[in-house]
Amino acid sequence: MGLDNLRIDPDGTRPPFEQLRAQLVDEILARRLPAGMKLPPVRRLAADLGIAANTAARAYKELEAEGYLITRGRNGTVVAPVAAPSPEIQDRADALTAGYVSAMRELGFGDDAILMALRHQL
Repeated sequence: MGLDNLRIDPDGTRPPFEQLRAQLVDEILARRLPAGMKLPPVRRLAADLGIAANTAARAYKELEAEGYLITRGRNGTVVAPVAAPSPEIQDRADALTAGYVSAMRELGFGDDAILMALRHQL
């Protein structure tokens, strides 16, 4: 996939910055965006995807805070070296996440509230 196939659904249930963030994480963990790869500037990425520059900047900022990206000022943003989990670990993580989301929905939480709760804990 890489950067060429990133797509933002303006009618999607998730905000555009979260769609972009999730797609970039998937690409980084799958090594389709390898460590050290320079990403496009925020304004260019935003224009390519038809989103606001602030939206792309927010996704980059969150990914930097999470350790997926490294921003080097005028030298741009690059993919950080990230260890991909083994398939067994990823399956366990997916099961834990699905269980958490299911339990939160049973309590009446919507997607945004679940994301806020996760961010608060991080």
